[in-house]
This record gives sequence, structure tokens and C-alpha cells, in this order.
Amino acid sequence: MVFRALFVRLTLFYLVVTGAVMGVVALAPSLAHFLPLGGAQTLLSQTATDPFGGVEIGAEKVGNLSSSILWLFVAVGGAMLTTIPVTWTYMASRSRSEYDQALVETMIVLPIAVTAIVVMVHNSLALAFSLAGIVGGVRFRNTLKSSGDAIYILLAIGIGLAAGIGALEIALVMTVMFNYAFATLWLVDYGAKDGTHRYLRSPEAAQDAEEHDQSGEGGDLD
Repeated sequence: MVFRALFVRLTLFYLVVTGAVMGVVALAPSLAHFLPLGGAQTLLSQTATDPFGGVEIGAEKVGNLSSSILWLFVAVGGAMLTTIPVTWTYMASRSRSEYDQALVETMIVLPIAVTAIVVMVHNSLALAFSLAGIVGGVRFRNTLKSSGDAIYILLAIGIGLAAGIGALEIALVMTVMFNYAFATLWLVDYGAKDGTHRYLRSPEAAQDAEEHDQSGEGGDLD
């Protein structure tokens, strides 16, 4: 069934990515310094009383131009990679009538912009206020097909924030919990009532769609 395939796909993705990162670090330990990880410990243990103090994360890893560029590429790539399974959950659980391809594409590219912005402003209050003024002068007009889709945008922003401050482990835990929780809610059809609006397509509709796709593939082969 569709939701079982989603569970397997998510699990394999996280296992493969984790194994690949661990393998690369084992073969080249020096690359561990360029991973945008460890920021969560800094945030949780930070005791600074100044609310306007900058977040000093990853400063020791970017001693020159080449290392800073490498760190940024890894951070942006990690943010995108973390977002991919979130799009799988959306694509699998949404009905065709309310599916929005633009939202899927936005989820992929939004963390890139957020990561870069956070890197620019996380230690500069002046830049942060400047950015707020620039964004305030730009009118964004995009109506989501469902109010529930806003959680995906919020999640993509959170991933970019985590990557930008070098705490990609926060994004990883957040997306793992989100994907499995959402897939479980879809599997058990939680909160559904007859005659009411559904945010997630029902398991029966998912099964019918899978059977329709399989029959269509079979017809093409004939």
C-alpha cells in the first residue's frame, strides 16, 4: 500500500544518508569540521543574558575563504537533503484535487534562501533589521490550497534556520519526527469523520489510486 511504501522509503533514506555521512567522515575525518552540526548543544547550554547577543556557532570552522565556502555548500546541501523526505510525505498523502506542485518546489528551495539569510544576519542586529525592512517592502501573494499546508512552509523555514546556525541535527530530528508522525496519522486515519473535509486523502483513496496506477502501467505494456 502507499503508506507502507512511504514508511519503507523514509526509513531507507535516513539509513542510507546516515551511513553515507558516517562513511565519509570515517574515510576523511577532517571533513567532520565542515559539517553544520553541533549547534544544538551550543544553544541548549548557552547561558548568555544578553538577548541581542550573537549566536557564535561554527566560527572555528571557517578560518578562511575556501573553508567558509565549503561549509556553506555543505549547510545548504544538507538543508535540501533534509527537506526531500518531507516532500515525499506531502506528495503521498495529499489528494490530486488539493495537490500543489508549487508548494513541493517551494519546500525544496526555501531552505536555501533561509540558510543564506541566517548566515548573514545571525551576528548582526543591524542586518537583521535591514532585512526586515526589505522583506516588508515586498508583497508576497500566494494563497495555499489548504491552511494545513502552511506547516510544510514552517518546517522548511525551520530547516533553513537550523542549517544556517550550524545545528542541522535539529532539522534532522524535526523532520524525522514530522514525517513518521504525519505518516502514522495518515495510516490510522486519525480524526476523520464521515461527511467532513479531509486534509489527508483516506487510506481507501490511496489504495484505489495505487491500483489505478498499476492498471495503467499494465495497459501501457499491452
